[in-house]
Amino acid sequence: MDEEEEIGEMMARFMSLGVIIGLVVVFGLLSIRVMASFFLPLLLAAMLVVIFGPLHRWLRERLSGPDWLAAGLTTLFVLLLVFAPVGLIAARAIGDAVEMFQGPTDPRLDPMVLERLVGSVNEATGLSLTADAVNGELRQVAEEVMAPIATGTPVVIVKAVIGLVVMAVSFFYFLLDGPHMTAAVTRLIPLDRRYQWQLLAEFEEISRAVVSSTLLAAVVQAALAGIGYAVAGLDGVFLLTMLTFFGAMVPFVGAAMIWGAASLYLLFFAQQAWAAVGLALWGGLVVSTIDNVIKPLVLQGQSKLHPLLALLSVLGGVGTLGPIGVFVGPIVVAFLQAALTMLQTELDSMSGQPAADSGPAMAGDGPLPGGKTSDGEVASHRDST
Repeated sequence: MDEEEEIGEMMARFMSLGVIIGLVVVFGLLSIRVMASFFLPLLLAAMLVVIFGPLHRWLRERLSGPDWLAAGLTTLFVLLLVFAPVGLIAARAIGDAVEMFQGPTDPRLDPMVLERLVGSVNEATGLSLTADAVNGELRQVAEEVMAPIATGTPVVIVKAVIGLVVMAVSFFYFLLDGPHMTAAVTRLIPLDRRYQWQLLAEFEEISRAVVSSTLLAAVVQAALAGIGYAVAGLDGVFLLTMLTFFGAMVPFVGAAMIWGAASLYLLFFAQQAWAAVGLALWGGLVVSTIDNVIKPLVLQGQSKLHPLLALLSVLGGVGTLGPIGVFVGPIVVAFLQAALTMLQTELDSMSGQPAADSGPAMAGDGPLPGGKTSDGEVASHRDST
């Protein structure tokens, strides 16, 4: 083959490579667009695999049936772990809700409080407001606020059910085929194998830390809020406490939506101004700030993130991505920290300095998610099945 033919063949290969890269970019962006709505269920499924992976491996070692049996039993256990408490809570909450809404339903301020408030406003502004007019406006505002909630609730429920189904199915297949998926992805990524293991280990570590910190903060916030509801004399304390627990999964606004609504109920419906003010102060100063202490401490204790960095990763993640940021933010920052460690290792290697020991995660011989330990074992397992 002469030089011209070699150049022509090389040019053809470069053109082919360029077309392939273009196809990967185009279809990759389209796939991201199509799959974007399922990012949270997929992420939660991957994090649950980290948490319940030991249970799956334990079942797989003790069951003589096919691999899908252990994965199916683990998925069933997780679903029961979620649905059983939710069902019991829903049954209790429905009773509390019925009891709560059998009380006063006309949104009116305490007449004495309203008269003083209107008088102060009229004196300061020269207006001629009346208490009845203010109460009428309050009623109209309450109706306008509740209408979108009532119409939007079915849509939210449908989306939640779809997301839960996607999460459950993804969780099952991550358990069943996780080693194969991991091996396939690691072969496609042009990154040193020890660094791939480091990123996998980082994901496992930060996933456990994020789940633990989120659940612990939600429990503490719900308990503190429950004390406030009881002291304020509200009906349906159990319902409100459970709503606060689930709301607390969303940083900043989640718990505040519940204790804030309860404070407004006390003010406008129950006509208990002092109880409303006390609950609002308790919620704002204690309930909604305690998670800013708990989450950084737990993240720092179970991962390599500094408490300040952990706090900023949660705050920044939520501010940028919304509720999903509470999971994505710490993972992104942890991966950045791992990438900087890799860069430092490479720079030390190039300069002839001994690289810092990064532990078993960089050795390339740790377990893959799902329990397999290497490409060879994954391949042999695939061949045997």
